[in-house]
Amino acid sequence: MKKILFQGAGVALITPMNPDFSINWDKLGELVDYQIEHHTDAIIACGTTAESAAMTEQEHMETVRFIYERTKGRVPVIASAGSNDTAAAVRMAKEAKEIGADGLLVVTPYYNKTSQRGLVAHYNKIADATDLPIVLYNVPGRTGLNILPATYKELSKHPNIVAVKEASGNVAQAAEIKHLCGDELQIYSGEDNVIVPILSVGGIGVISVLSHVVPEVVHNICALYLEGKTKESRELFLEYLDLANGLFMDVNPIPVKAAMNLMGFDVGSCRLPLCDTTQANIEALKKMLQGHGLIA
Repeated sequence: MKKILFQGAGVALITPMNPDFSINWDKLGELVDYQIEHHTDAIIACGTTAESAAMTEQEHMETVRFIYERTKGRVPVIASAGSNDTAAAVRMAKEAKEIGADGLLVVTPYYNKTSQRGLVAHYNKIADATDLPIVLYNVPGRTGLNILPATYKELSKHPNIVAVKEASGNVAQAAEIKHLCGDELQIYSGEDNVIVPILSVGGIGVISVLSHVVPEVVHNICALYLEGKTKESRELFLEYLDLANGLFMDVNPIPVKAAMNLMGFDVGSCRLPLCDTTQANIEALKKMLQGHGLIA
């Protein structure tokens, strides 16, 4: 069986911003420590939720380095190294390896997209360029491209391709991936509102946005399920389902940053073209956070 990077809840960590939209490094360090202290099982650096699409490549890699150094080996650090340019993805994968990252998260090519044959060529080229374990990232709603189960089967043959962050929202597809790939490709839910359904078809965890506001809860949802305490896991999952959905009432990561600001984390706003959410959404988030005892 291939190496398992982590089991449980990995947080797709946001990038806190100063008022001038530069990266707030002090706050980023605080968030890393907070997540680890509250039992997050892994940190995903510079994924979608980190606004990596609005970062320069230099900022991207500086952020990966900062998170890796702040983590100090306490949990695995998985560095995003995806691009719609295969050569750029290879370059970032190699730099992440030099930094010390434990693994890579590699999104499907966006905008230019590709065929399923192109996906196989793209991912194998990246996987051939590094010995780091790779988590494929399938998020059709963002990229306009879905990795089909048969393509997963082909990709799982590469020894460095070990898992997928499946954010298609299609539990039937996740079941088919597990059926075709078995232990050659582990599955992480890419969406918080299907954590338990994904675990039920053989997933081993989640790459989470919800973990920002309730890291211990998301850790426990996964841990309980993986320990065989499925009823307790399901009940906890359903208790926080409103919040999991609420954090996507606007484009991610706008709502989670708003929620964290309401909780006193002072993480700033998103870089344009993402803008602050509406006052109505702020009030809805406030009500949900109050309902869970997260703010007064």
